[in-house]
Amino acid sequence: MINNRRLKFLKFLTVFGLVIGVSSCVRPQFPQVWTQQKQEVLVPGEALRLLQEGNKRHVSGRPNNHHLRYQAYRTSHGQYPFAALVTCIDSRTSAEFVFDQGLGDIFEARVAGSVINTDIAASLEYACYVAGSKVVAIIGHTGCGAVKGACDRVTVGNLPGLLARIEPAVRATETAAGEDRTSHNHEFVDRVARANVVHSVQTLRRISPLLAKMEAEGKITIVGGLYDLNTEAVTFLL
Repeated sequence: MINNRRLKFLKFLTVFGLVIGVSSCVRPQFPQVWTQQKQEVLVPGEALRLLQEGNKRHVSGRPNNHHLRYQAYRTSHGQYPFAALVTCIDSRTSAEFVFDQGLGDIFEARVAGSVINTDIAASLEYACYVAGSKVVAIIGHTGCGAVKGACDRVTVGNLPGLLARIEPAVRATETAAGEDRTSHNHEFVDRVARANVVHSVQTLRRISPLLAKMEAEGKITIVGGLYDLNTEAVTFLL
C-alpha cells in the first residue's frame, strides 16, 4: 500500500514538473505594432489591402488576438498608424472592430453620417502629411441614422447644419415615380448612404488640395466604403 502511494506521488511530481517545464518555455505571442520603418516602406495599395484583410477576418469571426495594454505600452512614446478613417458615430461601427485593428494601427475620426468638413479634413491632413498614414478611408454604413435624418429633413437643434452636408446625396439618389423617399424606405436610405460616401470622398479632395496632391503623387490613396450592419462586410468604393 505504501509503495503504491509513493508510486502515485512520484508520478504526480513527474507530471507536475513537466507542466511547469512546458509552461516556463511558452511565451505569449504579442502582435507587432507599427513602427516608423514599417510605415515608411508601406505603399498605399498595400495599406488598403490590410484594411480589406482585416474586415475579412472580422466577418469570418477569426480576428487577431490584440493585446491592447501591450500595444498601449509599445506606442506610448510614438505612433505610426498606416491608415486614417472617417466613420459614423454609430455605436456599431468602430473602425478597430470592423477592420480588426489594434491600438496604434489606425487614426479614426467619428462624426454622424461620415461627413467631411474643414476640421475633419485638417485631421486627415495631419494623419497623412505629418504622421505618415498611407490610406484615407471614408466609411458609411447601412441603416444610418444621420442619413435617415437627412431624408426626413429633421430640423432639431444643430442637426440641420450637419444634415445639409448629406442633402446632396439625397438629391442625387433617384427613385421611381411615387417611391417613398423617407426613412421608411430602407433600400432608399442605404442607396443614399452609398451616394453620401462618394460625395464625402469628392468633398475631401475638393477642400483639401494638400491631400489631393498627395494622392495624385501616389503618396496616399483616398477611398470610400459602405459597412453592412447585417453581413458586417465593407464594400469599398474605389
